Order: sequence, then structure tokens, then C-alpha cells
Amino acid sequence: MTEKSFPSPYDQAPAAGAESWKELYAYNLVFQENRREVEEGKFWFCDSQHWPTVTKPFETIGFEFAVSCLGQYNTRHLLIPPANGIEFRIHNGYVFMSPVGVPEAEIAPRVPEFMARAGHYFQNWETLLEQWQGKIRGTIDELGALSFEALPDRVDIDDVTSGKGTGPNNDLLARYDELIALTYRAWQYHFEFLNLGYVAYLDFFSFCKEAFPGIPDQAVAKMVQGVDMELFRPDDELKKLAKLAVELELTGMFGDTENPEATLAGLAAASAGAAWIAAWNDAKDPWFNFTVGNGFYAHDKYWIDHLELPLGYIRDYIGRLQAGQTIDRPVAELIAERDRITEEYSELLSPEQLAAFEGKLGLARQVYPYVENHNFYIEHWTMGVFWRKARELSAMLQQQGFWAEADGMFFLRRDEVREALFDYVTGWAVGAPAIGPDYWPEEVERRRAIVDALQQQRPQPALNTPPAVITEPFTLMLWGITSDQIKNWLGDSDAPEGEFRGMAASSGVAEGPARVISSSDQLSEVQEGDILVAPVTAPSWGPIFGKIRATVTDIGGMMSHAAIVCREYGMPAVTGTGTASAQITTGQWLRVDGNNGTVTVVEGHTGAGHAHDLTLAGDAAIQLEDALDPAGLEALDGTVFEGSHA
Repeated sequence: MTEKSFPSPYDQAPAAGAESWKELYAYNLVFQENRREVEEGKFWFCDSQHWPTVTKPFETIGFEFAVSCLGQYNTRHLLIPPANGIEFRIHNGYVFMSPVGVPEAEIAPRVPEFMARAGHYFQNWETLLEQWQGKIRGTIDELGALSFEALPDRVDIDDVTSGKGTGPNNDLLARYDELIALTYRAWQYHFEFLNLGYVAYLDFFSFCKEAFPGIPDQAVAKMVQGVDMELFRPDDELKKLAKLAVELELTGMFGDTENPEATLAGLAAASAGAAWIAAWNDAKDPWFNFTVGNGFYAHDKYWIDHLELPLGYIRDYIGRLQAGQTIDRPVAELIAERDRITEEYSELLSPEQLAAFEGKLGLARQVYPYVENHNFYIEHWTMGVFWRKARELSAMLQQQGFWAEADGMFFLRRDEVREALFDYVTGWAVGAPAIGPDYWPEEVERRRAIVDALQQQRPQPALNTPPAVITEPFTLMLWGITSDQIKNWLGDSDAPEGEFRGMAASSGVAEGPARVISSSDQLSEVQEGDILVAPVTAPSWGPIFGKIRATVTDIGGMMSHAAIVCREYGMPAVTGTGTASAQITTGQWLRVDGNNGTVTVVEGHTGAGHAHDLTLAGDAAIQLEDALDPAGLEALDGTVFEGSHA
């Protein structure tokens, strides 16, 4: 047992003005008083990596669908030996999670089931992944085809004479139900491959840890880096467009990117502008279905809806090109370092060990790209279409008087939206005013005030008594929640004053002034040579990585998006610091050591910093042979938590 504990959720008062916050969420999403003993017996951590701000009632669809489907694939589809799903709760507006372990007696019997199920996917990876592409693109098309117009004054006479038998009210309700069902389907697809990618990497990681005692986590990660990922395609398209603008001598056309219509019109009218516009249109769909957030919030801005964002990034890339800078990712260097490290460790193995090593490495490299590529297709593209349609529905009901602001619907739970819609169609059907315009405007504003109040209070990093040791692999890999990190959160760290410790997520050492960013709206504040400090980063922040020297985040493990993206951009990074973004202030001079996982505030230091020792990695031939031998599953036969909450 640890000596210190985090607060109980039952002993934490909400922010002033948010006393009735629990009324905003479904009963199963909040800590219930009659379950106090059960809930206090679990360790909960705040998932600020995916949900860094308060979640409005309608937005709970993001974590409900995501975490439910994650658990479904662990527990019911794949039967991953030591890991079931993750329980989730809302507390003071923030998302908290608690991993669900597998009883020790059930782990071994799950292994053959897992081998058969996972083995089928690993052995047919490319075929099944191509099939997956068709399924998810089809789902996106179905979402895109939905529309939410106001009901007409009368049913079209053709619907009457054709004997259709139903009205547009029925269609409106069905389209809402379809919006929810299609999104849930997409999240099922999200986890069809994702957990397998993590398992393959964990299998390789565990083999390396056993075969090479003392091998740094970074060295293992470097052996699977440098691969071509579709998640980087949006940023790559911006770079291509910037290079084309320079080549066609159109660089003077990007002065006012805040007015995208005027900028694009000017480009179209310019000599050689037609070629650039054609390239722009080719890139826009689908690659601009990219959000500067993470896809889980209704307010997240997507490039395709806010063209000033990609145009602004292109303008910045043009400026860097004109200054003689290199704007491409250092892929060749990544691959060279990957191959060097792989060869050096290979030479230490016996022939039998080498065969197993090559098989596991080959499998890890084959499945690794999906770990990030899914993010573009689901969190960015699918959720972008979902939020666009949801905003369309909210605006339509605003026009009917249900709320005063266009975003009013997001302060309702999705079941309440269905009730409001039925109220609307019933009023239309009977020829009397709906009740909603007399009820929802005031209620929405009351809820808006509660959400605003919740936003004023940062969440606790965790709740209740932590276990003595964290061993659950996904908690370690994705969130970077280690026993040492928990000590940091509890104030038990032996780190000297001015030093923050976290996960050595991307190697290298850099110094520079801190730039603390709490939301994507502040990205324009980032200056050349800054050290980015944020609660969490998003994959779509790639365009600013050419400006900054290093990245520091509050949460995230070796396989978090922030860690993966930083490694692929050759950017030193320390993730999972816990509180760095709250305690560091913009302008402080930092030294970020991505090799050892430390961030140091250098008092009184001024002057130019530097970055070196890039994280390097890549890909090579894929081999499936021996990748799934039972010995490789040793990493999967432990308990979730060791300690009082095992």
C-alpha cells in the first residue's frame, strides 16, 4: 500500500456554481452514493490525454462509444489474456477511468482463444485491412448522406399519391437514430485492429526486455519507427502545396489567409494559379478532414470547415522554404538509425533467438502503422462528419426556437435530443406549438453556466488509493501512468525543485523558452525555437513541429499519439509529467531531456538553445513466421494491478 492517497470522488466539492453538475449526465456515468464502497475500492485516473476539458452532455458519446468498444474487443472479440476493458465515470465534468483486470485463474485459458482469434488477423492482415478500409469509408459516406432540414408546411403530394404512407417526421427521427448508430458502428471498426497493433508491439517489446536486459524503451521504439503513416498525410499535403506555390511563383498570394475565400479566388485568377488550385482540391478531400483538436468535442475545428487553418500553415511553410529551411520529416535519418540499432541488437542473439526476434519485429512493423492511421479515419474524418451533421441538427432546432445559440443541442444528452425531436415532430403533426421552445432555452443556459463553472477547476490527476505497482500494459503504454508518475502526482517524488519527471517518449535534448498551450486556439502563439508545453498534443499539430525544439505533455506513454508523432518528427519529448503545463509558465527557459524523461527549469538562463540526438527508426521486410509462438505471450500473463486493488 502506498502511504498517500488521492481524494475520494465523494469528498470533492464541485466548483462554485456547478453544485448540480451531476444532473447533466446519465446515471451510469457518475459516482452514485449507494456505490461508495465499491467505487472507492478502485483506482481511477483522469484521461486528460483524450478528454482534456469538460465534456458537455451530448459529447459523452465520444468516450462512451470509444471506451465501450475498446473493452468489447479486449473482452469479447479477442480475449486478450490479462486485459478486459476500462470502466469510466464523469467527475466534476472530466473523464476518469479504471482498468478492469482478468482474474488470474482465467488468464491461461484465454491464451489459446486469443491465439486463434489474433492469429487469424495477423496472418491475413493486409486482406482484412483492405476490407476495413471499405467498411469505414462506406460508413463515412452514409454519415455524409444524412441531412436535417426543418419539416415542411405540408407533405409533398407525390408522397400522398404514391402511397408512401409515412411523412418527413418519421424520416427525421430515423435519420437521428442512424446518426448515432453509424457513429457507434465506426467505433466498433476503430478497435477491430487497434488493440492487435498494441499487442504485437507489446509482444516485441517484452521479448526485447528479456533478451536484452537493460535495453532502453527508446531503443525498442526506434526499431519500429520511420514507417509511412497516413496520419502524416495531411501535413505532407500542406508541404507539397507550399513547395508548389514556390515553384509556380505564387508566394505573394498568401498574405491574408484569414480570408480563405479571397485568398483562393486570388490564386485561381493568378497566372499558373489553376494548377495550384487543382492540387489544392485534390488534397482537400479527404486529407483536410483533420481537426486541430482530437475529435471528441463539438467545438473542435476541422481544416475542411476552416480553410484559414491549412492556408495559414501553407503560408508558414512557404516562409520557411524561402528562409532556406528543410520542412520535410527526417525519414531517411529515422530509417538509418532504426536499421543501425536493429543490427546492433541482432548481433547479440543466438540463431534461435534471432529467428524469433525477426518474426516479432516484422509483425510489429507490419501492424504498427495502423496504431496511428486509424486516428485519421475515425477521430478525424468520421468524427468530423458526425459533428458537422450534429451541428446541422442543432442549428435546425435553434431555428425552431428550442435554444438561443447554434450549439445549444450539445448541452442535452443524446436521449434528451431524441425527446426534443419527438416533441418537435409531434407539434408539427398535430398543428400545435412544440413544448421545447418554452422549456429548453432557459435549461440550456442553466447547463451552459454549470459547464463554464466546471471549466474553472482543473481535475485531480487520479482518485482514491493507487496500487503498489502499476503493471497493466495498456495503462503504461498509452497513458504513461507508472508507479513513479503516481509518486510525482502525490508529491512523493525526490526530484529537485524546478525539475519535472515523466516518460522518456522521444529521444534528444533541447533547450529553449517555454510556450504553454492549453488549447489549439493558441497554436498561432508558438514561435520559432519554443519548447511546447501542453496538457496533451494532437496529431494535427504537426505543422508547428518545424518551429519548436521539444514537446512536454502532462499525460501520455510510449505509445501515445504525442510520443509517436514526436518520434516521427525527430522531436525530443517528455510525456506524462502530470502537472508541467500548470506549473511552467510561458517564457521560462527549459532543458528537455528526452533520453532520461526530465524537464528542468533553468533559472536565469537566456540565449539560444539547441536540439540534438534525433529519435530515429523505420521499417523493413515483414515476417509472420514465429511471431505468435506461446513464449511471446509471456508479457500477457500478469495481473492488471499488483497491490491492494489487484
